Order: sequence, then C-alpha cells, then structure tokens
Amino acid sequence: MVVKIRLARLGCRNHPFYRVVVTDSKTPRDGKQLEVLGFYNPISGKDDEENMRLKLERGKYWLSVGAKPTEPVEYLLYRAGLGRQGGPFEKFSFAALNQEQPANVDDSKDNGELDSPP
Repeated sequence: MVVKIRLARLGCRNHPFYRVVVTDSKTPRDGKQLEVLGFYNPISGKDDEENMRLKLERGKYWLSVGAKPTEPVEYLLYRAGLGRQGGPFEKFSFAALNQEQPANVDDSKDNGELDSPP
C-alpha cells in the first residue's frame, strides 16, 4: 500500500477549499482518508494563519513512515517548515541563473579554454 499526502477538494464552484489528507494512492481524490492533517484555503487572503493549518507532528510521522507528498502538498509543507532542506524547486524560475556572473570566455580561441585572470 503506497501512502500519499495530497489535497482533497471541498467547497463550492469557484471557491475551492482543500483538506490535506493522508490516503492510499489508489483511492479517488475525495475518497476514503486515513487521516486529515489540516486544511488549505487559497482564496482567504495573504494571512498564513487563515490560509492553512497543519498538524506538524502528524505530518512528520507520516513522512518518516514513507508517505509521499504530491507537489502542491510538498510546497505547503515547505511553507509550514517541514519541506526539503533546499525548499521546493521552482521549475520556471530563472532568478538563480541571473544572479550568477558568467565566466569570461574568449570566443577567438578554438580549444574552449577559459581566460586566465591577469
């Protein structure tokens, strides 16, 4: 039995509200749940206290047992302080590439060596 930590959708149309649940990977999105870890409300505003609430101790337990979080839940766990050490990876973020300075390369050389500092 593969256990996943994922979001179960509640709420009305155009007003989503999600529960962070632990469930078997083969059950439907809103099907039977092993445990409810908290909630996430994407529309409530900027305040994190109103946006989401998680049971951190139970989240640590399920992660230690081997439960695999989905990408949205992994981001929520990171915001709550339980994520990976480096944080979630932004797929289309080029900010890190722009911060690094490119190496000085002399295009006239055919062997592709970098210029040595003076």
